Amino acid sequence: MKQSFYDLNFSDLEAVVNQNNLNPSVAAVLFNWHYKKKQSSQCHNKISKSSLAFFEQNFDFFLPEIDTVYESQKDRSVKFLFKLKDNHKVETVLIPFNNKYSICLSSQVGCAMNCSFCFTGEQGLKRNLTTSEIVGQFLKAWRWLAANRPGEERILNIVFMGQGEPLHNFDAVKKACEIFLSQHGTSIGVQKITVSTAGYIPGLKRWSREAPGVNLALSLHSPFEEKRNELIPINKKYPLDEVLAYIDKIPLNKKQFVTYEYILIKDFNDSPDDAKKLGMLLAGKSAYINLIPFNSFPGSRYRCPDLDKVEKFKEVLDAFKIPTLIRGAKGDDVLAACGQLNSNNQY
Repeated sequence: MKQSFYDLNFSDLEAVVNQNNLNPSVAAVLFNWHYKKKQSSQCHNKISKSSLAFFEQNFDFFLPEIDTVYESQKDRSVKFLFKLKDNHKVETVLIPFNNKYSICLSSQVGCAMNCSFCFTGEQGLKRNLTTSEIVGQFLKAWRWLAANRPGEERILNIVFMGQGEPLHNFDAVKKACEIFLSQHGTSIGVQKITVSTAGYIPGLKRWSREAPGVNLALSLHSPFEEKRNELIPINKKYPLDEVLAYIDKIPLNKKQFVTYEYILIKDFNDSPDDAKKLGMLLAGKSAYINLIPFNSFPGSRYRCPDLDKVEKFKEVLDAFKIPTLIRGAKGDDVLAACGQLNSNNQY
């Protein structure tokens, strides 16, 4: 069985080239062709016939297939339903901002975390995605933009906030980040990639030692243990105070923050007391808070708070001098907003 070319980071590719006595320049040529230029055809420039034959015989260049595309009529967000080789499906979202895009990538088919505010959790975990299936989402979305919105193919931010717990699939996510960061390939900056976690401590332990310098975001959602237990069941196994202790040990680059995601749910975690406790918890940290009014999905028992309550919540946090942003919903008309992804249930 052939190995996927897209499972290799640049160091892996260099090793293959060296071990098989190919021209050392082949690694840079192929990375440039398939990642920087994002070409799907075989590369014939600056590469020998023998090198081409070697990669044809030993590697495949298959990427996930676009099954369905949902375009938001509200804000031009795009949700892709990708079909994988084993017929599992996974979702990816392009989010427009200032004439460019952020891409929200999935790291697993489904998710094992079973968070009550998230539609993905209802799927359960089917399997981890491979590195090629992760980077494939980016490449196929870019090619879709080039074909359908020519001139707009500028994906400048990557967030691992789609389906799955990224740190539960650490190796593939790490390697995907290395591919995105490579100067031979897509050359995305470390400040432009964010990996989100619900607080999976085995992954956080590895993050402090192995992460390639990209940003980290924690799905916090409540400073109170009882409430967080309801929202994020793994909080019972990996309590918030232990999670924060591991995050505090992570070395940060200059001007780098940890982002704390906080979904506001009506009459559950949106009171001034919740905001005050959150402010006390994060005061003095290199913290940035994203407030996300809850996005409803079929069967959810939660509701979105009124805007004035959201703004009052932010006012309390402002008093603690913590940079806080209220994130408006994008793509919610096609179930593409935060917490709405579920590849088993299309709207």
